[in-house]
Amino acid sequence: MKNIYLVALIAVLLSSCGSSYTYEKPPVDKIIVEKSNLTNYSIILADMDYDEGNDLYKHKYRLIYQPLSNPDTLLTESTDWYKVSPEYFQEHVNDLGMALATIKNGVADKKVSPAGYANYIGNEKYGRWERREGGGFWHFYGQYMFMRSVFHMMSPVYSSHYLDYRTHRAYGRTYYGSAGNGRTMYGTNSSYGKSTSWGTKSSTFKQRVRSKVKKSSERMKMRRYMSRNSSRRGTSTRRSYGGGFGK
Repeated sequence: MKNIYLVALIAVLLSSCGSSYTYEKPPVDKIIVEKSNLTNYSIILADMDYDEGNDLYKHKYRLIYQPLSNPDTLLTESTDWYKVSPEYFQEHVNDLGMALATIKNGVADKKVSPAGYANYIGNEKYGRWERREGGGFWHFYGQYMFMRSVFHMMSPVYSSHYLDYRTHRAYGRTYYGSAGNGRTMYGTNSSYGKSTSWGTKSSTFKQRVRSKVKKSSERMKMRRYMSRNSSRRGTSTRRSYGGGFGK
């Protein structure tokens, strides 16, 4: 009987939070499935926006990939706008210009990183570490020098920055780097982030969206948690009923 009351209570709470939670695969996961014919590419968060009239959170991506026919070059492909959940928007609100996924030799890595860091910086096929006055830095070979501009990398990428990136990565944190004056080298608060359509929005609009998406994300997390526990409670109740007959 106690289980029945718990299920009923969760149902009431779910209805007060809206309809039951339905998981929707993030666009990045969909793109990885669609581009299964490619083995080396990055999915960059190129821009983001919020449609107040329709209450829609949106992402636009840029794919940077090595075509199988000529793996020594890079091609770019921009996507249309994708609708994203408040949770996903909140998760990546600081990641403009960053790689949300890097696919290397067919293996996907979804740890957020500065574009190009996960598969080209430190890869001796494309360049080498050099040392001059002021410290070490990454030098792309001549034929790969274009990669620096394609990935909007800070020039140059110092070994100390790369070491910080590796340390952040090891501890499960995202590396943005510091450009001074409260700015970051990478991400939404970088010079690249400021050049996007999101970056040109007023600070009042962006603050309003950040506040709204945080609340929406928290509600969705609660719905997901309650929906999951409601399902477990229902399974437990059915099992208890099944075990009671015939005694």
